[in-house]
Amino acid sequence: MKEIAKMLMLGGGIILIVGMIVYFSGDKLKWFGNLPGDIRVERPGFSFYMPIASMLLVSTVLSALVWLVRKMF
Repeated sequence: MKEIAKMLMLGGGIILIVGMIVYFSGDKLKWFGNLPGDIRVERPGFSFYMPIASMLLVSTVLSALVWLVRKMF
């Protein structure tokens, strides 16, 4: 049970750090979500947004981080 508690605290700490980075970086991250490949359709009464390129970027970065962590331990 203690292992689960440690993992939850670590996960919460990571989410807190990412949230602080996003909060304090402000307008420096405006490019994220507006990459070529992100689909945005806006019409009267209808709005659709699918961030394909942004999620591929996030997936690549997270995969690289996980690979590095596994390589170190």
